[in-house]
Amino acid sequence: MITYRQDDLWDELAYLAYHLHWDLDQLLDLGHRDRIRMVYAVADLNERAWERARA
Repeated sequence: MITYRQDDLWDELAYLAYHLHWDLDQLLDLGHRDRIRMVYAVADLNERAWERARA
């Protein structure tokens, strides 16, 4: 079994909860790969929004 640092998990959960307004149970239901994919997708959306705001 692969161990996953608890601090990393909480960082991911906090980031997604803040941006998506999902509750903890919804976020914990995501598998690790799905959660990471969501983190990158939200980060990409944020970056594109900041790029448009700067233009």
